[in-house]
Amino acid sequence: MKRLITIALLFAAVVSASAQEIVKTGLNFGPLPAIGYSSDLGWHYGVLSDIYWYGDGSTYPEYMWKANVEVSRYSKGNTVLHSFFDSKYLIPGLRVSAAISYFGNKTTNFYGFNGASSLYVPELDRITEDGMGFYLMRRDIFRIQTCFQGTFGDSNWGWAGGLTYWNIKTGHAVNKGLSGGANDVSLYDLYVLSGVIPEAEKNGGQHLELKAGVVYDTRDFENNPTRGTNIEAYVFGSPDIISKHNNSYLKLALHFKQFFPLGERLVFGGHLAFQGLIAGNAPFYMLQTIQSINMKQINTEGLGSTCTLRGTITNRLQGNSYAWMNTELRWTFAKFRAGNQNWALVLNPFFDMGMVVSPYRLEQMKALSGTQLITEGGKSYADFYTGQAEKLHMSAGAGLHVIMNQNFNINFEFGKCFDPNDGTGLGINIGLNFIF
Repeated sequence: MKRLITIALLFAAVVSASAQEIVKTGLNFGPLPAIGYSSDLGWHYGVLSDIYWYGDGSTYPEYMWKANVEVSRYSKGNTVLHSFFDSKYLIPGLRVSAAISYFGNKTTNFYGFNGASSLYVPELDRITEDGMGFYLMRRDIFRIQTCFQGTFGDSNWGWAGGLTYWNIKTGHAVNKGLSGGANDVSLYDLYVLSGVIPEAEKNGGQHLELKAGVVYDTRDFENNPTRGTNIEAYVFGSPDIISKHNNSYLKLALHFKQFFPLGERLVFGGHLAFQGLIAGNAPFYMLQTIQSINMKQINTEGLGSTCTLRGTITNRLQGNSYAWMNTELRWTFAKFRAGNQNWALVLNPFFDMGMVVSPYRLEQMKALSGTQLITEGGKSYADFYTGQAEKLHMSAGAGLHVIMNQNFNINFEFGKCFDPNDGTGLGINIGLNFIF
């Protein structure tokens, strides 16, 4: 981390001593290699392109429209195909955004439901002969997403609505290191065999999800704010009209974001959030999906890892309802110009916490009490339902953000959770944007 900061500071001094920002106009086109790393998914490689249209520059640093295309792959076998478009000016008075995405996940993390109620065994979550694959399952996602936003007159209040189509396929991941026969199972398999995951849901399903709500926004700039408030309150849900697995559901989402300047280059940012079931029966494969009004990440999931509780293993916490908080300081320690672009370097120490506040299929989970798993090394693990009450899960860390024209944001974030039951290693992520 210290080396990254030193290199960035030296680069800033050599390229330009002036921090005066130029107004961008016209097309800003940036094809880049998609290079990143996630401690859960491995190395990320491929190509992506961000395209910004600033017109005559009168809206800068806000773009008139943005498009993004990515074709990439992770070293642990996952594939990303994604395209996105966003504009406040394509249709006067209406913000339009749309995305079409495919995530081919040969392996995705599955740690069970209800946080502390699910036993986490680090020995089964490592590439060793005693357990590689136990916390893995397969999940392929095809998604078409649209969102429309407008304002109520000249006020800071507005409305939002949208439609998302999901086609999700789930199943058993290949487990290496577990013994053969009846014991060659993953946690996903145990949940299916015990009925925690119903037979009708085990292979996934299709959903047409609708969302509608209100938005309040006084931030000075959406992608890199220094002051202001952003509130989002909306409901989203799906009638069970496609897969017909008795999975109609309705959820409520609340987000409160606040930014305070603490000087010329220091900003405090806070984010309080809640997402929970208010009616129906959500399928297990939709629990980790965090719906949003405006996409900050290509695929927003939680609770855990880069989108919510940084430093916690991905999707460690799943339940009917959960709440979380993110706080961080953002220190812009360098501004400069290079390649006719405006650049800024930002450090962001952070603290995150969250928990499941309404359990998911807790009674069915109790059937796992006393379940025994014997691995090739002869070790025995039992009680995958711990019976423990849920508690706060916390993590902290820091990141370095390289920001171009206050929009394109490459981040290097490192986080560590406080409880070893939420992960034992250092969470590392190289990706895009602030998480809020």
